[in-house]
Amino acid sequence: METKQLQPTQSLWHSPAYQVLLRAGPRLKPLQQVHAHLIVSGSYRSRALLTKLLTLACTAGSILYTRQLFFSITNPDSFLFNALIRASTKFGFSRDAILFYRRMVTASIPQSNYTFTAVIKACADISALRIGRPIHSHVLVCGYGSDLFVQAALITFYARSSDVGEAKNVFDRMPERTVIAWNSMISAYEQNGFAKEAVGLFYRMRELGVEFDSATFVSVLSACSQLGALDLGCWVHDYIVNKSFDVNVVLGTSLINMYTRCGNVSKAREVFDEMNDRNVFAWTAMISGYGMHGYGREAIELFRLMRYHGPPPNGITFVAVLSACAHAGLVHEGRKAYARMLQDYGLVPGLEHHVCMVDMLGRAGFLNEAFRYIKDLKQEEQAPAVWTAMLGACKMHKKLELGVQVAEHLLDAEPENPSHYVLLSNVYALAGQMDRVEMVRDMMIRKGLKKRVGYSIIEVGQKSYLFSMGDRSHLETTEIYNYLDELMLRSKEAGYVPAPGSVMHELEEEEMEYALRYHSEKLALAFGLMKTTHGMTIRIVKNLRMCEDCHSAIKFISHTANREVIVRDKLRFHHFKNGLCSCQDYW
Repeated sequence: METKQLQPTQSLWHSPAYQVLLRAGPRLKPLQQVHAHLIVSGSYRSRALLTKLLTLACTAGSILYTRQLFFSITNPDSFLFNALIRASTKFGFSRDAILFYRRMVTASIPQSNYTFTAVIKACADISALRIGRPIHSHVLVCGYGSDLFVQAALITFYARSSDVGEAKNVFDRMPERTVIAWNSMISAYEQNGFAKEAVGLFYRMRELGVEFDSATFVSVLSACSQLGALDLGCWVHDYIVNKSFDVNVVLGTSLINMYTRCGNVSKAREVFDEMNDRNVFAWTAMISGYGMHGYGREAIELFRLMRYHGPPPNGITFVAVLSACAHAGLVHEGRKAYARMLQDYGLVPGLEHHVCMVDMLGRAGFLNEAFRYIKDLKQEEQAPAVWTAMLGACKMHKKLELGVQVAEHLLDAEPENPSHYVLLSNVYALAGQMDRVEMVRDMMIRKGLKKRVGYSIIEVGQKSYLFSMGDRSHLETTEIYNYLDELMLRSKEAGYVPAPGSVMHELEEEEMEYALRYHSEKLALAFGLMKTTHGMTIRIVKNLRMCEDCHSAIKFISHTANREVIVRDKLRFHHFKNGLCSCQDYW
């Protein structure tokens, strides 16, 4: 079912009053002058002129004036309501769009697919699940449940409201699906952390011969970024080139993000250099990509080029720059960038900037300065994330006394966060105070807190495989474990020694070695080496920070197996080759 959207007549378009409105444009004062002119001239009774006036007022960003105009109109028609709801949604006045929709229902004016598409989008923009559900019911009552545009809007609405199950139900019930519906469902999966399902749906779309568009690629590339699925990302890029798709700034930035997050920075830079149009997001994505790989000098150089030849950097750009400096130990450059952010661009530091500064100073060994930096912040700015960065630095430099002091702030702020207890335990373990390690462990047991489960993902043949610590769910578990045992034996012969600080509590030496051996990244690495040919780079994505023992072991394995291994953990990338890591053990 579809209702035609009425449009102003040709005669109105050429009328003097309409032309005056167009000349006023979305500017408040000229619109108010035209409004007065319409009243004086008697043209105020024209619904079409009033509709144009309302939408221009909304476009001008004056929702208060828009409301005043609306409530002064007697008997508004469906065209006026639909135009107003759509404009309110488009320009970010979602709650007003919902208000106008409710007025429309109260006035018993029939809704159309235009009405529902716009108001559902308004609900999606503010994740208003409780408001949107009754509107979905109204859609069904009014007979628009099978409208393709309304259904696509519903999928997006449920996805942004974190109800992926209901989004899938809408998608599955569709008798026919446009590319918009497919894109909405792939995006729903990707935005809610179901990257594997997003990729699976893309494969299904490809098998059915549905034509892709740029929006398809943006979502799929984002899913590839989450999974570290470089092979599929390269396939998508080749398809874009072969089919002569326009690589606009959105698609280009998606490609940059995919390549950097899948471990191929040089390819990301190729995409960046080939882009005709680069906005602040494209520049920031490339700077961030350099930073997460530890290429701090390259990040700083690109930032310099951006300041002279690119758009003005924003707050996110400076987060990327400061993070790059933290990972590369470029304290002097980081201090300069922070000062430039305040003085040259007048930006106010946010939480992420503070975390980066503390991380940068702490990693470099300036712990007292990092601690003073935190203390100089306002109380509300001393967020747990800032203290976590400080505690990580204390662990790195084995500063027990300061670490305990920092941990007290963290545990007071977030007593139910298990990661704080684990980090404190590791500080004690590195200081050799195993009685304190047991004390922290007992506290976690009493509170019912459990350490977050770590997992690693590896892509082999455009298929992603997930491993967790001690995982025995794989069909080739026996072969994987035997191969890993062989790798570890060869590594021990080459000089590898298990890192005791990587185990949270005291164990006998043999038990400790067993606990460390079957971490998820080691299992993923063994599987990757088994399933790929010599010379192929192994790429692994870890959801948590890689432990010291895995870092040490993979360095040795990269040498004994003569393979390059790239691991992306929660914080950064590690490129292992010939027994060395790109981070130079500065992480």
